[in-house]
Amino acid sequence: MRTPKSVFITGAAAGIGRKTAIAFARKGYTVGAFDIDEVGLKTLTEELDRVQTPVVTGHLDVTDSDEMSQRIEEFTQVTGGRLDVLINNAGILRAGRFEELDLAGHFKEIDINAKGVVNGLYAAFPHLRNTPGSVVVNLASASAIYGQAELANYSATKFFVRGITEALDLEWNRYGIRVIAMWPLYVQTAMTDNIKTGTTDSLGIRLTAQDIADAIVAAVEPTALRRALHQVHFPVGAQSKVLATGARFSPAWLTRLVNKKLAHS
Repeated sequence: MRTPKSVFITGAAAGIGRKTAIAFARKGYTVGAFDIDEVGLKTLTEELDRVQTPVVTGHLDVTDSDEMSQRIEEFTQVTGGRLDVLINNAGILRAGRFEELDLAGHFKEIDINAKGVVNGLYAAFPHLRNTPGSVVVNLASASAIYGQAELANYSATKFFVRGITEALDLEWNRYGIRVIAMWPLYVQTAMTDNIKTGTTDSLGIRLTAQDIADAIVAAVEPTALRRALHQVHFPVGAQSKVLATGARFSPAWLTRLVNKKLAHS
């Protein structure tokens, strides 16, 4: 009997992570859903039970490298060592003027959004290497196109995600591991409930968690053209696609001006 594909998702109790877990469950994957929100994980498990696919859930603080390693080991014991997809989704978003936000909060954002990704990549690598055709999906952001006013620290963490994605996609190609990044703009989740910046006023909050989940599934199982082009970055939504394309072809001064206008800075 063929072993089902498997996916390990951080920050899976709510929002993008939850919708992504459900999307992969419906495709027959064994789902590993991990989060610090154990109540949310319980309701997710109940929802996935109706899909009738294997699911493993557990507490995970992505900033704890030991716990990350332990959870991935526990999950791969269930899957027979197989890890087809790692999704580094866990993250936080803090908005406001850089100097007005507390320093401890800046460090927490870096720990979760950047160090948490490193922990996931490091712990998962042996299992990804041993699984043919494996894929890493890192949740970046359209804020990695150009540094965003009122999101300076968050934006910087997503530049980190962008950089490590590009580098490891090159390094790990020898093992047959694809490393890709999703680039959404603002998404309608609890993370953005109380967010108000110049760019939210200009662009709105239009994407849903389901939009991102659908885009992740499509990126993991790309079209023949995308596979031939070896696409690494996947803007999600029309706005992100326009901004990413514009930044690629416009001069730096124009990209800065556009971002300044959008942020009302």
